[in-house]
Amino acid sequence: MTVLLFLQIGLVIGGLTFLFMLVSLWLKKKDSEKDTNIWAVGLIGGFANFCDTLGVGSFAIKTAGYKQFNLIDDKVLPGTLNAQATMATVFQALIFLTAVNVDLTTLLSLIIAACVGATVGARLVSNFDRQLIRLIMAGALLVVALLMFAGRLDLFPLGGEELGLSGEKLVIGIIGNFIFGALMTVGIGLYAPCMTMIYLLGMNPLAAFPIMMCSCAFLCFFSAGGFIKQKAVNSRASLVVAITGPIGVLIAAFIVKSLDVDMLAWLVAFVVLYTAVMMLRSWQQGRVTNKAL
Repeated sequence: MTVLLFLQIGLVIGGLTFLFMLVSLWLKKKDSEKDTNIWAVGLIGGFANFCDTLGVGSFAIKTAGYKQFNLIDDKVLPGTLNAQATMATVFQALIFLTAVNVDLTTLLSLIIAACVGATVGARLVSNFDRQLIRLIMAGALLVVALLMFAGRLDLFPLGGEELGLSGEKLVIGIIGNFIFGALMTVGIGLYAPCMTMIYLLGMNPLAAFPIMMCSCAFLCFFSAGGFIKQKAVNSRASLVVAITGPIGVLIAAFIVKSLDVDMLAWLVAFVVLYTAVMMLRSWQQGRVTNKAL
């Protein structure tokens, strides 16, 4: 209970600090950002964070929408995406922390691993070839997705009901989340890989939600805070999604929590397959861009 309360307090304090920083930036930039279409941004952001709560991820959806309607300047798009994700992931984490009785040792260990990975491991991963990472991750997720579907069809034993890890499995989980946290620095989302790892280690698929959401929430405090300090954020667009994002989260959370384990396992399989396809698409687009240069 002490660990759970500590995490909840940390999320609330981090969220309030983030909002203070974001509002302060908006007061400085509001005149230069008055042309931002808050209605379009708010709708896209709310829908994206609805999908994010289901495990699909929000960055790709927001990026596609913003580029399609020319809503956000590309120069501040990375910072804006990080800032928009912060309050939504805080709500996600707070909701699923109390909804799922995940073993607290497992939860805290994997959260810390992801945060350390994003800070320490980022120095190593940032030098890796992004295209190669995308290709490897796409291939790995595609294989895992096929195994998950095989498991759902009783062709291959997979998954489990555990709500915690111990021994070798806990070590694997810590190493895995460390890597996933580091990969976020090169644009590889944590949600689908984390869901995959949790499922493959024999845990209940619902257990992935508080783990991945808490990991990303604490990561966002540092990443979004850095962008705000650099003023590399559309603060108007970020404030709007700080409102509509949590609304989308609340709606989606009800759907997730009402699903039984079998249906949730199917959802996870489709999410992993979708992420693999999207990552393969990003790799292909990167090839086209590199050839153009």
